[in-house]
Amino acid sequence: MKVDEVYQRLAEHLDRLPDGFAPSEGGADIRLLRRLFTPEEAELALQLTLDMEEPGAIAARAHMPEEEAEERLEEMAHKGLIFSAEVDGRVLYQAAPFVIGIYEFQVNRLSDGFLQDLGEYWSTVKEREEPRTIGQLRTIPINESIDTRLEVLPYENVYALVEAHDKFAVAPCICRSRAKKLGRGCDAPIESCLIFGDWADYYVRTGRGRRITKDEVKELLVKADEANLVLNPTNSMLVAAICCCCGCCCGILRGLKYAPKPSEAVASSFIAEHDESMCTSCMRCVERCQMEAMTLDAGSVKLNKDRCIGCGLCVSTCPAGALRLTRKPNRGERLPETFFDTWRVIAKQRNAAHLNEGS
Repeated sequence: MKVDEVYQRLAEHLDRLPDGFAPSEGGADIRLLRRLFTPEEAELALQLTLDMEEPGAIAARAHMPEEEAEERLEEMAHKGLIFSAEVDGRVLYQAAPFVIGIYEFQVNRLSDGFLQDLGEYWSTVKEREEPRTIGQLRTIPINESIDTRLEVLPYENVYALVEAHDKFAVAPCICRSRAKKLGRGCDAPIESCLIFGDWADYYVRTGRGRRITKDEVKELLVKADEANLVLNPTNSMLVAAICCCCGCCCGILRGLKYAPKPSEAVASSFIAEHDESMCTSCMRCVERCQMEAMTLDAGSVKLNKDRCIGCGLCVSTCPAGALRLTRKPNRGERLPETFFDTWRVIAKQRNAAHLNEGS
């Protein structure tokens, strides 16, 4: 297979995965893939799916010796081009989407060349209408903002999400790391991406994060609240990670900010209610809100519910008790069990939609 053809096929392969890999103007997408993958790695990546497999099965499809495939797969996992996990003493491998996946896995490889290629790609992506799917992340409130009388499902409670695991890691936030490298960004903590289970093992094994305890996870959640960061776990009952996001650097929140109605675009079960009669206009909520849902108007604080994503940052520090969270109607639905299941659901929804468009 010719080298140019390999990278084009890899771009198409990634575009079939969750959230896709949209083509760009001027070939920036192919230049980015050339930066990340050698031709041999690109060709092997074409053989991986969203199912975890042993090297032998992948090698058979690639028509190469198992030992050679295993060595190359392990190198690709360390480069953050695919995902790997140890299961019953065996290392299994699977494809990773570009986002969430390959991009985030580059957190320890943010070279100037990669950042330049990435910037050129994102600035030249061709606009296209994407099918609506479930999101890879959802927003949940910090626990201090939840009324004890409000029924909360386990996957809406951040501490319940933590308690479901026994393996933890923390890694630098890719978005704030990238912003700092580009001379931008904010003062929010860099080391704030919380990783769980097999993902924690992967991050530690490949040098992307460090192992921490459950108590340290909870301490980091307190610091995230103090830094006005929004909690965005993976959209699954058993979470793989919790992103602690700011509105200035993080792609998820920056994307939501440009939505006409962020409250409808976000995957979230809650929304804020504001009692103006109790409000003292102290401005704490205005300062804390990452979505600019709380604003000062003619000397009084106002809530724009169309912009509220239900993160609870305004509620937990309101000294007057003028803010509370309520449940959105028709929310609290059952989620995929694991984040890998979420990937499969998104890929199925996207590919089914594109097939219907082409029929």
